[in-house]
Amino acid sequence: MRSASIIITIDGPAASGKTSVSRLIAGRHGWAWVSTGAFYRGLAYVALKEHINIQDEVALAKLCVSPIWRVVMAAERTQVFMHGEDVTDTIYSEEIGSAASLVSQFPQVRASLLNAQRLCATGVNALLAEGRDCGTVVFPLAQVKFYLTAGTRDRAERRAREQGANVEEMRQAQVKRDYQDSSRRAAPMQIPSQAHVIDTTSLTLEQVVEQVDDIIRKELAERSLSHL
Repeated sequence: MRSASIIITIDGPAASGKTSVSRLIAGRHGWAWVSTGAFYRGLAYVALKEHINIQDEVALAKLCVSPIWRVVMAAERTQVFMHGEDVTDTIYSEEIGSAASLVSQFPQVRASLLNAQRLCATGVNALLAEGRDCGTVVFPLAQVKFYLTAGTRDRAERRAREQGANVEEMRQAQVKRDYQDSSRRAAPMQIPSQAHVIDTTSLTLEQVVEQVDDIIRKELAERSLSHL
């Protein structure tokens, strides 16, 4: 199967808006999209359910390729199935997010999941991938790259509204997770080379979508890849 002729990446910290923006942009153009973070959230969830130590790098690497769970791209969100059951609602809790940040620090885990993430670009015309290392590691040759960021307080308020949680507790959890993600030895979260950096703090979702879409159109037109 051929790989996507157009690959776009959107990276950034939690609650920076990358998932919502990715979904809306992909839906607007009929592109496939994937949240690569679902692979790590799914792995963390399955490890906890299977009573596997999330500090055991070797055991986690083996679990990465286990047939008991899988990740599926869908229009609304990236889904995770365990033993055939859709567990997607559960993996997006802050608890699983923190566990995902821990398991993602291991080089063997990242190497074991990398092929599955890259296979998301197979058999589709275009793919929009969002996460923390999409433009640096998963798809370093992507035609257009973005890095979305926002103030810590603003991101905490967004996530607290989504989950009905305390803003200050959410802020503290995100500060810890940002540090873990940006300081890990394997594929740390960072701004990809040639990425368009957008601070979404004072912008509405619609404004971010329009800004990202305008850049994509211009970049693809310059490369004669635009079929929009």
